Amino acid sequence: MAEESGPGSGARSGGSSGAVSPDQEGARLLALEQAGLSSTPDAGMDRFARIAARLADVPVALVSVAGAEHHSFPGMTGLEAPLSELRRTGLCAEVVSAGRLIVRDARTDPRTRGRPMVEELSVAGYAGLPLVDDDGVVLGSLCAIDRRPREWTDREVEALADLAEACAAEIRLRIVTRRIEEARGETAALLTRSELVLRASEVLADTTGVGQVREQVGELITSDLQTSYAGLSLAQERIPWDAVEGRWPDGTPQNPAVDPVVTPWPTGRAAREKRTVAVHGIQQVRAEYGDEAAARWERLGFASLVCVPLTGTRRVLGALAVAWRHRHEPDLGELAVLTATAAYAARALERALFVDEQIDVARQLQDAMLTELPSVPGMEMAALYRPAAARDRVGGDWYDAYRLPDSEEGSGPSLAATIGDITGHDIRAATLMGQARSMLRQADHDHPGAGPAAAVEALHHSTTTLDLGLTGTLVHAHLTPRDQGWELTWTNAGHPPPLLAVPGSPCRLLTEHEMMLYPGLAEGGWQEYRQQLPPGSTLLLYTDGLVERRGEDIDAAIERLGTLLAAGAGTPLARLTHQLTVSMAGEDPDDDVALLALRCPGPRR
Repeated sequence: MAEESGPGSGARSGGSSGAVSPDQEGARLLALEQAGLSSTPDAGMDRFARIAARLADVPVALVSVAGAEHHSFPGMTGLEAPLSELRRTGLCAEVVSAGRLIVRDARTDPRTRGRPMVEELSVAGYAGLPLVDDDGVVLGSLCAIDRRPREWTDREVEALADLAEACAAEIRLRIVTRRIEEARGETAALLTRSELVLRASEVLADTTGVGQVREQVGELITSDLQTSYAGLSLAQERIPWDAVEGRWPDGTPQNPAVDPVVTPWPTGRAAREKRTVAVHGIQQVRAEYGDEAAARWERLGFASLVCVPLTGTRRVLGALAVAWRHRHEPDLGELAVLTATAAYAARALERALFVDEQIDVARQLQDAMLTELPSVPGMEMAALYRPAAARDRVGGDWYDAYRLPDSEEGSGPSLAATIGDITGHDIRAATLMGQARSMLRQADHDHPGAGPAAAVEALHHSTTTLDLGLTGTLVHAHLTPRDQGWELTWTNAGHPPPLLAVPGSPCRLLTEHEMMLYPGLAEGGWQEYRQQLPPGSTLLLYTDGLVERRGEDIDAAIERLGTLLAAGAGTPLARLTHQLTVSMAGEDPDDDVALLALRCPGPRR
């Protein structure tokens, strides 16, 4: 009588004592996929089952393969409905791990007793010979099943073993053929699309912002693959498609509350499951993603959509979505291009997101410098800061106003006001701005009673001594209350002139100025000037972003600003600063704009 041990057991089949390891299970499932074996009837495997039944003179014979959850029977003879239609049964770990398993009566044998497979197939006598691939992984078994207890002879087992080896050879041949076909297809795809992939790597290597990555990816794919749409869906932006204008490809507004990783849409599935997802037709969309997604699909007019995950070095950033308005199933070459482009785009996006994050930090630094204006009796104040529309531009524009310490005589100025612009549009400029602002405040507080020129001198001395390389312009002023209004004392380091609007008089430019801040300038280069601010007058300090326009004379722009300031004498300051900014620079200025307006209230009516 044949026993369990023998050819096919041991290391190649996983042994007879231990469970199948995760690596072995993964290898088995991959090999079964490549061999095309499942519960679907297979004519070749059915033939092996019939031969096994005749050799062993049994009523049932199977070619059984072990899937993730079931034993499937691509080859089968002798089973009745419904098993003959399902062609599968529950998974038996002993059968998978043992390899060769010869049992007189499976109903009483401790290795198989009580197993669902034994009960479902009405197994008594059982002879299972392993089917092993080229890597020694047990894929399943060739099984001979008797309804009665069976004493298996060595000759029967030997014949079944030879047949199982022939069956395994057929399976191995299929796997090798599939691998060759896949390799050939992948090679052809890479060759035919190598130019596009190379161009993608070159173009995306030079991108610096998320918007630029979107634009380049869209141009690359739509021009070469003849698609109707190509866009990026980024998880952190919480929108499902291209975010450049916040609209879908058909022009309808997007819902900003939709998260592309959570939303029932192919881009979300590709990002969540980290795999390429393809959908064709509204019926598939409705079945897999719901009625809302189907309505969106119909509105967009797509026929086919392929989504590829944007896999970064640490996380999935979103998905690349490519759509056609006619049914199109991409071949291996196109899929290779999309996969490679998505990989390059993910790297470019990581770089762009890092840059954007640094810009956000600089923006936050600038915002932190713009402190709340103090409350000073007898003086109204309002300020406005509007960053440039180009998100990658940060700079050194700032305004500031703060109370001054009392002078030794007790009658000195009580308020300091500053408008400034450090040269540059980068993080360094924003950082230098913060340092200059703090140094200027400290200079005023360390030297009570000294004028604004002395504070600017101290700022210049400190930045030069510390070799900060700071350059820029500013107006720094001290304001002292008088019986009638205020007295303004200021110094101008190369900055656009302040504007003074007095009721009943033309707007005046305070044009007196000295040299801008620059390393190496001799100390003592800034003078102070004085001007009375009568009741009802408005003083406006501003940066050049408000008046500088390409192709426009800056003096004419300042004159126009003065006219608008004079006309707004009765407008509340907060509203006036907004109106001036929109009128002069528009809703989306090309450069950063900072304004500080001060008004001496007129006599009460």
